[in-house]
Amino acid sequence: MNAKDRASPYTHLVEYRAFRAAFGNLSDTGKTARSSESLKEVVHGIDLYIDEHETLALVGESGSGKTVSAQALLRLLSEEWISYPGGEILFEGRNVLTMDAQALRKLRGRDLGMIFQEPMSSLNPLHTIEKQLAESLMLHQGLSRSASRPLLIDWLKRVGLHNAEQRLSAYPHELSGGERQRVMIALALLNKPKLLVADEPTTALDVSIQDQILTLIKTLQQELGMAVLFITHDLGVVRRMADRVAVMKEGRIIETAAGALLFSAPQEAYTKLLLSSEISQESPVPQGSAPEIAAVQDLKVHFPIKKGLFRRVRGHIKAVDGVSFTLRRGQTLGIAGESGSGKTTLGKALLGLEKSRGSIRIEGKEIQGLGEEALRPLRRKMQIIFQDPYGSLSPRMCIEHIVGEGLLIHKLGTKEERRERVRSCLKEVGMGEEEVLSRYPNEFSGGQRQRICIARSLVLEPSILVLDEPTSSLDRTIQFQVVSLLKELQQRRGLSYIFISHDLRILRSLCHELLIMKQGKVVEAGPTGEIMKNPQEAYTQELLRTAFK
Repeated sequence: MNAKDRASPYTHLVEYRAFRAAFGNLSDTGKTARSSESLKEVVHGIDLYIDEHETLALVGESGSGKTVSAQALLRLLSEEWISYPGGEILFEGRNVLTMDAQALRKLRGRDLGMIFQEPMSSLNPLHTIEKQLAESLMLHQGLSRSASRPLLIDWLKRVGLHNAEQRLSAYPHELSGGERQRVMIALALLNKPKLLVADEPTTALDVSIQDQILTLIKTLQQELGMAVLFITHDLGVVRRMADRVAVMKEGRIIETAAGALLFSAPQEAYTKLLLSSEISQESPVPQGSAPEIAAVQDLKVHFPIKKGLFRRVRGHIKAVDGVSFTLRRGQTLGIAGESGSGKTTLGKALLGLEKSRGSIRIEGKEIQGLGEEALRPLRRKMQIIFQDPYGSLSPRMCIEHIVGEGLLIHKLGTKEERRERVRSCLKEVGMGEEEVLSRYPNEFSGGQRQRICIARSLVLEPSILVLDEPTSSLDRTIQFQVVSLLKELQQRRGLSYIFISHDLRILRSLCHELLIMKQGKVVEAGPTGEIMKNPQEAYTQELLRTAFK
């Protein structure tokens, strides 16, 4: 007898009843003396349910309360900072908010699995991938390390991780962002949970792997009778995955409907705005007469493979293998390819953040071989926005100091002038409220943290900006705003961008020229519009097919 045929003592698998959540420093006052003045309510009495076997997509802008509501289901947020002043969250009829620690431990990872938005901050940097995955099987199934190993290899292969057996001994920092996310997906599915909470699970994945993962989740859902709570800003994913859609804004559920009905006949103005926020489908035309600002020739980044007692070099991983390109002033070069293809390593090598061989010329000056002192003045001209906004922001610094740190290091302006420039940049990226300056990264959503990263890079007014998946954690409306902002800044300041992304829709809209990378090599290059309309290589054709299906 399967789960569908069982007599169920509860109406829904998961039910939120008038659920409320509030943030504030509760460590001083204690749980019995919380004052409403010290708390900021972020979820305002939502009613929501998820049935067995169904997929509910929860969509809305960054900061709307989606992730807070999902993490409350597993009680993952520190209760020194969050309280639940009203309502219930029922799982199989039991109120999760009143469960003791032992009951929660049995629930997490076994009945409830979660894929987090930021894998680098969710995986333990001190333990290998094998140890972290095997721990879940040991706790919930009592399997030993040796008994777990074949299962772990199988799951890593199923989520599309290359060289799965070798990757078990790797640490999180040795994997690309997309590879870390695939490990997180495997960790969430190992114990075949009744409900999978997927918080932006395909954000860091290239389009071909995204297609595989979504197909995998659908297949497992059918095999296991699993329900899925899918949090995403990608409306293409919502259209493909969701049985029902709930739209969230400012801590409230404003509309819920069957997936097809929501797309064909949205009722609320905000839902209509979400559906209409489409990125331009036209590519900018490259101008060959624009002056050259950067030129790379035969660039190589090879990482040694060391084995044996004496750690002798036995080979090399060719992360970047003979790449050449030219970047012109006021134009954007896009770099696309699957996770692990060398996109991010190439961007870091250009900035001197990764050791490399080959020629790198910035404004006609060769920077290879320059020491740190000679390279420092050039740092102001070259800035980077990293893929993981949480990992690249210091948790000990407030936003004013984070954004203004570069101004201080380069000794630009007085204290008040620096403060004013920080305010101006934050305003440009949609974070202009005065209270933002004194807050810390953990107080913001993933999308808000990424906007702070963009402001930090813009504050030095660079000539070249390397953007490593800068919109991957943003909802569709904010993506639209950020792409429009980047275009406006490029026209106003003559900025040159190197835009690394797996989102070919954004690359099509923003990039003058495009490089397609695979296994460290460029397999196709040229004007973006031409590649999008008439790709020559089979690999490029497959990327485009999965991106626009």
